[in-house]
Amino acid sequence: MADLLKLTAALVDIPSVSHHERAVTDHLESLLAPVPWLSLTRVGDNLVARTELGRPSRLVLAGHTDTVPPNGNEAARVDGDVLWGVGACDMKGGVAVLAELARTVAEPAVDTTYVFYECEEIDAKYNGVERLFRERPDLVAGDAAILAEPTSARVEAGCQGTMRVEVAMTGERAHTARAWLGRNAIHRLVPVLDAVAAYRGREVTIDGCDYREGLQAVRVAGGVANNVVPDRVTVTLNHRFAPDRSPEEAEAHVREVVGEVDEFLVTDMAPAALPALGHPLLGAVLEASGGVRHGKLGWTDVARFAARGVPATNFGPGDPGLAHHADERVTRADLESVYGVLRAVLERG
Repeated sequence: MADLLKLTAALVDIPSVSHHERAVTDHLESLLAPVPWLSLTRVGDNLVARTELGRPSRLVLAGHTDTVPPNGNEAARVDGDVLWGVGACDMKGGVAVLAELARTVAEPAVDTTYVFYECEEIDAKYNGVERLFRERPDLVAGDAAILAEPTSARVEAGCQGTMRVEVAMTGERAHTARAWLGRNAIHRLVPVLDAVAAYRGREVTIDGCDYREGLQAVRVAGGVANNVVPDRVTVTLNHRFAPDRSPEEAEAHVREVVGEVDEFLVTDMAPAALPALGHPLLGAVLEASGGVRHGKLGWTDVARFAARGVPATNFGPGDPGLAHHADERVTRADLESVYGVLRAVLERG
């Protein structure tokens, strides 16, 4: 096994903010092109490497190559067994592990597809996995999938759904010197904000995995001038819902929380994914990693695979709580632990 911390540092030092993944994809392609047991296909800045050994099942291992914009952490910095830098845990550490597995596991017990994809950190319409499912579904077909999202080297199964809702209240304009002649839309929004501020999400356990729902006001806009009673205000809400709820049920729940409003519009929605640890390959990852299961509180591309009938889970190096932070980092121990677990599963099936 190569030095995974060094491999990750090399990836961190290649800028790859969303929409600018070409250089890092070129780098990965140069690493994997000489590997004789891999068949490589590139679709835009998405790179897929596959074994074609005629095994009875196929496992997809996927990781995104883009990062959020840097925050004073553009360059990789290694101190002992810790690597700092943008994308170190989300998720160039996971990408490094997958690339090293692709280079070193020549005779896996299951055929393996390695997917290195673009634009995970931005709007879904740009997502590389979604593009592959749309344009080349044969390249991402499999019996099970693992997303190398940061999970602190533990299994985080399924994922919560996410929904953005825009709620609006209307009023009537008037001069603030004669405010009684108007109707203040911002004031009318107060009960909605109170309800959201008091919200306590459900805590749900599904197949031994814990999920905790949330509802947050993330943006407010309204008002036209400092001496005018506002006639319209909007608040954007973000709801994270557990995998036992459908999008329709989640929407009905948010409507119940906010109560009567003038306008209610769902502007974005991504469904949740149930845990799928009953699948033998995913169960093998759980067993090899210590047997402790957790629920994924965020949304990940696990849901894209689940929506197409492919059981999937999250398992990768790095603390998810450090993702997108200025002090984002990953440890050698996490990298080597994830590599060891996945290699054991690939070799044993």
